[in-house]
Amino acid sequence: MTRVGHAGVGGWGRNVVRVVGELAELAWVCDTDEGRRADYAERYPRARVTADFGDLLADETVDAVVIATPVPTHFELAKRALEAGKHVFVEKPPAMRGDEMEELVRLARVGGRVLMPGHLLLYHPGLLRVKELVDSGELGDVACVYGNRQNLGVIRSNENALWSLGVHDLSVILWLLGEEPSEAVAHGVDYLQKGIEDVVFCFLRFPSGKVAHMHLSWLDPHKMRKMTVVGREKMVVFDDMELERKVTVYEKAPWEPADSYGEWRTRTGDIFSPKIPNDEPLRLELQHFLRLVEEGPGDHREALDGLAVVRTLDRLTESLRTGEPR
Repeated sequence: MTRVGHAGVGGWGRNVVRVVGELAELAWVCDTDEGRRADYAERYPRARVTADFGDLLADETVDAVVIATPVPTHFELAKRALEAGKHVFVEKPPAMRGDEMEELVRLARVGGRVLMPGHLLLYHPGLLRVKELVDSGELGDVACVYGNRQNLGVIRSNENALWSLGVHDLSVILWLLGEEPSEAVAHGVDYLQKGIEDVVFCFLRFPSGKVAHMHLSWLDPHKMRKMTVVGREKMVVFDDMELERKVTVYEKAPWEPADSYGEWRTRTGDIFSPKIPNDEPLRLELQHFLRLVEEGPGDHREALDGLAVVRTLDRLTESLRTGEPR
């Protein structure tokens, strides 16, 4: 089995390490918190526990490193791991600037190592079904995509709603459309903490003419995790808050102008929800990473997709600061 060193077991990291421990040989657990180290030493008695990330990198038997630490640490740790010759899975975003992400991709290519950002939603069975609908042409030409990712909290102090929430929907939008935007606009407000926007609205225009919108907020009465794709023939909604109907396809579209009032009539057909497997996205994601470790990084598609996301976040951040399109 692939020997893995895991860094970060607080928050989301505890979920990641659970799945890593099921799929691979967990050789090391690294965390700066003494209590968590003691806890995981008991849970995984065959793994070595440390507060020093360098211990993972110095172990020549470790094939890959999984990084689930706080976002500001991602770039430095991922860079050190790649320089040490390790394959790297790093939670999103892997870096907080486009030039940093370019450096990680360069290191992965030069070293022939896997660099995989943790874009979890790309492995969600519901969104995999949406991707099939888009790629097959069943929806017709896609006109627009929009995402709603809102909640009351959790309020973060080291990243704004764009970087905390937007990275999820942005990774999906770029993946569904297969292109980077030609125009990026973001507006936001910092109601709770100065300089940290908790409400952000984003608009993206693509070279093909498609557009996308994201509403991101920690200040909302509803918890929403929804993505809508509007096609010329059909429309589809992915709603992660639904227990059973994760994906709903609507046979609705503009049809033809009405002679009487000059308005467009609409074509309305069936509404159906395809059966979606209950496979855990995190497990599918890490299975894919471990398969890449065994087979090789190939064309580094995962790393390049991560670069496109960080580059676009960079542009949206600049727009957020200047109020101008980028």
